[in-house]
Amino acid sequence: MAENDKIPSDDYERELATDLDDDTPDKPKGVALHTKILIGLLVGVLGGLAVNWTLGGTHPNVVWLVSNITQPVGTLFLSLLLMIVVPLVFSSLVVGVAGIGDIRKLGRIGLKSFAYCLIISAISVVIGLGLANTIQPGKRINEDVATQLKEKFSGGAATATDAQKKAAESAKADSPLMQAVKTIVPSNVFNSISGTSPNMLHIMFFALIVGIAITLIPSPAGAPFVGLMESVFAITSKIIDFIMKFAPYAVACLIFNNVAQFGLDLLQSLAWFVATVLLGLGLHFFGVYSLSVYFLSRLNPLEFFSRIRTVIVTAFSTSSSNATLPTALRVGEENLGVPKEINSFVLTVGATANQNGTALYEGVTVLFLAQLAGVDLALSTQLMVVYLAILGGIGTAGVPSGSIPFIIGILAMIGIDPALIAIILGVDRILDMCRTTLNVVGDLTAATFVARSEGYELLKVREDVGIG
Repeated sequence: MAENDKIPSDDYERELATDLDDDTPDKPKGVALHTKILIGLLVGVLGGLAVNWTLGGTHPNVVWLVSNITQPVGTLFLSLLLMIVVPLVFSSLVVGVAGIGDIRKLGRIGLKSFAYCLIISAISVVIGLGLANTIQPGKRINEDVATQLKEKFSGGAATATDAQKKAAESAKADSPLMQAVKTIVPSNVFNSISGTSPNMLHIMFFALIVGIAITLIPSPAGAPFVGLMESVFAITSKIIDFIMKFAPYAVACLIFNNVAQFGLDLLQSLAWFVATVLLGLGLHFFGVYSLSVYFLSRLNPLEFFSRIRTVIVTAFSTSSSNATLPTALRVGEENLGVPKEINSFVLTVGATANQNGTALYEGVTVLFLAQLAGVDLALSTQLMVVYLAILGGIGTAGVPSGSIPFIIGILAMIGIDPALIAIILGVDRILDMCRTTLNVVGDLTAATFVARSEGYELLKVREDVGIG
């Protein structure tokens, strides 16, 4: 399919068109999608605080409301988005790789993407560990409060720890190279798809191999399969249009669940930890990303952030890189003007392999819990945490709280009681929303960098796409 022969998607394009400048011709009427989601976010926060302050998070009526209404609605939205991730990722990656055509160009794009993600992830972990060593949030919590937190949330860690035992034992038995092989290459791709949590790295590796094979065979032989994948991508894109109409209401429910149950008390207890994580994420988001967009992508950071508002709000509200991927793919191509083949390749791979916010969060959390436990980590151990956190950013599942099992594994590896993870479980979802936003925006910065380095001119939306 030619670059300009895009499948029509009037509803979604109408929403995206409102994200562009005021001088966009024939600007449609109505409230923009990101504005609707923000309204839902505000309603959820205010409603949750009102319920928490008047009834309390453990009141039977609050528990019933969350269990029977708001949680099912929020879960439905996440499930609908995650439902189409596998066909979307596979079809978009196959079409993207096949569209690149030249295997040498594909290798060049892959190398640039990997180098960018590795460097940016390393910077994020260094920022996190630097702040954790400077602020030392684990040593600022009152001992009585820390004890109460352990008692309150101790039940949440046991299951996660038990679930991690077999994986931890298996990891110790394998060499680093064997771990990499098992992590990336599927022995049976159908098993990777059929599980309740599909292995996205396996699916992407298989799609990458299929796409490369298509570029190496005569065009008539591969054209029917590429056409099928283009149809699958078009169908999943239309499904996204339907699902996103439901987003503002689902977002209100997702936020309400957390605020109604936990309120602000938990945030106050773990204020130093939360502040350290948010400061690190903020420095990386507004500092590192802005510098990357300005110097590497040659874009105005304010213009860049303005054009991806819908992606930012979706990532923040869903806490899932995978669930946000459909929106990111559309915005990257339509609003930023990233060529389809580069956009599909970088964003689908980045949704799992480029998680800077997760890497930063894992580094801060490990040091915070070590400080809380009274364990002083040597420089060599902290360097190992940096290495593990970067790997964790690559291997962590792009779903809500996907980094928790990996953090448990790091704690066990460096001799810290994994049960301490229970202390931060109460605020993890709130911080997960923030670090997921960083993850997804990082994917878009990578896509614009690769596109610019390949000689493409970005932000040519109105002329090339003609939204509106």
